[in-house]
Amino acid sequence: MRPDHWYCTEDLTGFLAHAGGFLRSRPDLHTVALTVTESLRTNGLRAYGDEAPVFGVLELDGQVRAAYFRTPPYRLNVTPLTPEEADALAAHLVALGHPVPGVIAAHETAEAFVAAWRRHAGVRAAVSQRQRLYRLGNLTLPQPAPAGRARIAGPHDRELLARWYAEFVEEAGHHAARDAEAWADSRIAYGGVTLWEAEDGTPLSMAGVTPVVAGQVRVAPVYTPAPLRRRGYAGAVTARVSRAVLTSGAREVLLFTDLANRTSNGLYQRIGYRAVVDFAAYDFRRNRTY
Repeated sequence: MRPDHWYCTEDLTGFLAHAGGFLRSRPDLHTVALTVTESLRTNGLRAYGDEAPVFGVLELDGQVRAAYFRTPPYRLNVTPLTPEEADALAAHLVALGHPVPGVIAAHETAEAFVAAWRRHAGVRAAVSQRQRLYRLGNLTLPQPAPAGRARIAGPHDRELLARWYAEFVEEAGHHAARDAEAWADSRIAYGGVTLWEAEDGTPLSMAGVTPVVAGQVRVAPVYTPAPLRRRGYAGAVTARVSRAVLTSGAREVLLFTDLANRTSNGLYQRIGYRAVVDFAAYDFRRNRTY
């Protein structure tokens, strides 16, 4: 396999016309690519930063075999690859002179790309996070449910949502994909956050959902402020939003967890989520443009 079996573009429309069918063929494995490209399509190519995103496709014998995207300055996101495909991708990116600050992909793909990037670019990597992708099976509502009720967040919740999103990003060690206020505005616009609130209306926890793309919805983020944890609020709001997504007609309900967080992994399994595949995120220790 040669590096020129991969091609790169900044044309989102062309990328989706060419690789959209491939991405939709496995909406679970490609959930991030599907939701990010949909967000870029609806909110503009600068939705995640000031630099233009880049997209890539691997095509062999007239068929799309894999794809990647990156919204600078964030990590490269890659669909599952064989070691040979990962090696060709690393050589392709080095030849283009693209900086790659890190990679996130299914575990075996991430490992293969890290090894290939070290060979081709001379850059070592450090694990940033290990994640598990879950798919909802048979939903089980928590019993007994905590006191309170679920409701969809509205414009009057904007300040709260922005603050909780910023706290979630900081606590999880993520790079914020967008400004907290912009994130809150976009979610409010399509009813993309559900709150669990006390009987007096005090918000206690939140669960967000991505828009439906290719029949799949991803639950993200789920956040409860530290003083309110271990009272069942996160489980209750996640179960309610999951049920609402199923009722809306989505075929797959997905979510990611940090494998280091045993509490959240146990919680999601108890309400019916089942493991699909593990992912790994790596940061490269020094970045150069080749």
